[in-house]
Amino acid sequence: MTAAPSKRMTFKEYVAFEEASELRHEYFNGEVFAMAGGTGEHPALCAAIVGALSHLKGPCRLFGETLRIRTPSGKAAYPDAVVVCGPRVLDPDDKNSTTNPTLIVEVLSESTEGYDRGDKFTHYRSCPSFVEYVLVTTQGTPRIERFIKTDGVWTICDHAGSGEQQRLSSVDALLDVDTIYGGLVAADGTIHAD
Repeated sequence: MTAAPSKRMTFKEYVAFEEASELRHEYFNGEVFAMAGGTGEHPALCAAIVGALSHLKGPCRLFGETLRIRTPSGKAAYPDAVVVCGPRVLDPDDKNSTTNPTLIVEVLSESTEGYDRGDKFTHYRSCPSFVEYVLVTTQGTPRIERFIKTDGVWTICDHAGSGEQQRLSSVDALLDVDTIYGGLVAADGTIHAD
């Protein structure tokens, strides 16, 4: 990610900047970062994940990649998909930022994978309501990983590849790997752009 404006901003200044911008930016500790562009696989996988989770009922509601999450650690970010169970809690400084995600999905790219697995995950974990993290790869072979918080401890629970399904326990849903990656897998089993 690259810094957007050169001067540091307060969160309120960031919110005003973001409302006037055509691009989306993340925020942390006074710095604003333009979001990285995705490959052809990225939007296709985001759409497939949203489609697979669109049936949620009851207290859980699905949001796409335009929902901004604000963490207690101060990070403002736009996950690729978010589920909030129960009423959505808004940040007191920004009516457009949600503070209580239950499930977050990130579609990985080569340039952001380390960040999504590391610092970004650390920020998300500062949200007490956050209990399940799903990572969808765009490199190599199809793979959907799931991290879960049980009794306050985060662990990698499992991963699913071609021919398998990934169960999301926080929202009682299944992600069929072959359906999610439909049309994106070459004859040799690797992911490719359309």
